[in-house]
Amino acid sequence: MPNKSFCAGLIVLFMGVTSLGGRSQIVSSASKGSAQVPQLVDITKATAIHFNHTSSPEQKYIVESMSGGVALLDFDGDGWLDIYFTNAPSVSMALAGTKARSALYRNNHDGTFTDVSEKAGVAYPCWAMGAAVGDFDNDGWPDLAVSCFGGVVLYHNNHDGTFTDVTQRSGLGKDKGWATGVAFGDYDGDGFVDLFVPHYVDLDLQHLPSFGAQKTCTYHEIKVQCGPRGLKGAPDSLYHNNGDGTFSEVSHQAGVDDPHGYFGLQAVWSDFDDDGKLDLFVANDGEPNFLYHNEGNGHFAEIANDAGVALSESGTEQANMGVALGDYTRTGRQSIAISHFSEDYAVLYRNEGSLNFSDVAHFSKIAQATRPFVGWGDAFLDTANRGLLDLILVNGHVYPQVDNSKLGTAYREPKLLFWNNGDGTFRNASGEAGAALQIPQVSRGLAVGDLFNTGRLDVVIENLTGEPMILQAESDPKNHWASFQLEGNPSNRLALNARVYVRKGAVQQMSEVLSGGSYLSQSDLRRHFGLGTASLMDEVEVVWPDGKQQLFHDVQADHFYRLREGGSLVIQTFADNPNH
Repeated sequence: MPNKSFCAGLIVLFMGVTSLGGRSQIVSSASKGSAQVPQLVDITKATAIHFNHTSSPEQKYIVESMSGGVALLDFDGDGWLDIYFTNAPSVSMALAGTKARSALYRNNHDGTFTDVSEKAGVAYPCWAMGAAVGDFDNDGWPDLAVSCFGGVVLYHNNHDGTFTDVTQRSGLGKDKGWATGVAFGDYDGDGFVDLFVPHYVDLDLQHLPSFGAQKTCTYHEIKVQCGPRGLKGAPDSLYHNNGDGTFSEVSHQAGVDDPHGYFGLQAVWSDFDDDGKLDLFVANDGEPNFLYHNEGNGHFAEIANDAGVALSESGTEQANMGVALGDYTRTGRQSIAISHFSEDYAVLYRNEGSLNFSDVAHFSKIAQATRPFVGWGDAFLDTANRGLLDLILVNGHVYPQVDNSKLGTAYREPKLLFWNNGDGTFRNASGEAGAALQIPQVSRGLAVGDLFNTGRLDVVIENLTGEPMILQAESDPKNHWASFQLEGNPSNRLALNARVYVRKGAVQQMSEVLSGGSYLSQSDLRRHFGLGTASLMDEVEVVWPDGKQQLFHDVQADHFYRLREGGSLVIQTFADNPNH
């Protein structure tokens, strides 16, 4: 929990109260000033990345249209983010025994990357959907879980630039379902991260539904792929880490098994009510979402409807896909943004505290701009280093057939950037942020991180068709920033779900270390803060997963910091980077 007495003093002395959607919301008056939207520049060619996701031109089967997660991780421990792109075959390739090649690109420290997939041993994991990072054996190195059409693959990091597939010996080989947005989190507080695996459709390649064969296989009377409506869903799985390199499936006894078989797409762990125990949010496609409240005894209670995150503002089910968590209101609470199908809107559940959320998508002014598009990866990020979280979403239809229709929509779609106004609302700044966002693509995964250790964030987008796109935010160089890399001990070594609070004057920001999220993707585990004109942070507070707190005063901006639980803040330097 944050330092409550400090926050209370700030509120009384410096902050005003503004009404947001009928509720009181604390807002700093300093956040209302104008700032220029930075250009998001396409730097893909300069990175020397030449990955191309496999794609079937007609997309006749739903399993061909859902892949495309991307993960950012420092797999070799050199302090620079590397990039892992997942890949999946077409149905015809799979039936012929042909695999699709996923790719791991090592950061060369000079703005370019080198493909090391075969050397690292991660080129052919499975019919890959997405990936999430977690150190399952607490050896201090990030391991990689890849979700598959057909289960989960667990890669153990060997500390030498290679991985070993430990799926079978870990016990995860028993999972045979269509796994999607997996996420690691230590839900029982034993110091070892557990793994939640949402499952999508119960599909058999030997008995696929025929293209356009029934009403659920049409879109505005156009024949398209079947599903997920009309197909059978699959229950979810929770794998408890036994602390010896193995996992046990405990979803039923934990109460998170989804016996109705909803279409699970993305999971994320977070302590939504600040009671010291990890809760679990699961986005379900075309079905109510799940919010599992951790009761502290190895069991969860499903409370999504009561909490206000099961359905939309109007009480309807939505095509929930990508999940972004962020404290965009600067209240120290994680709100939830979820991307959706076209003709609906991306939802924004504002966290009011005490497990109470409000759908403020219309109030916040993001709803209308998202309606024309099919949304996937999404993230909160500070594009300008000004101390406010903006929201980015990537889009792309699932039906190539719409290009030959007269529906006014297209298979390839642009991206969206919403600029945080600092008063609980956003402005659609997609047209102000440069030409790259307007390039239509069939996007899926999205991850955010500082690829080149410059103090500004980059956005990596994996597209279902064609090459990825890497965007660099050209934030105002006068704005300051800070980045924190945490290491737990005795908390889980990657410090998943640790929170960092940064305070300057009347303003408090919070950011949480998360596994997975967005759509099938993994962002940088380091916590990045934009600080605007502030060159000094009054306080930095770290709340570790085991509940311990550390407080640091008068912390200088414009540095990368490393902190081991119980230790001191250490400034990291990157000798290979001429800009740092």
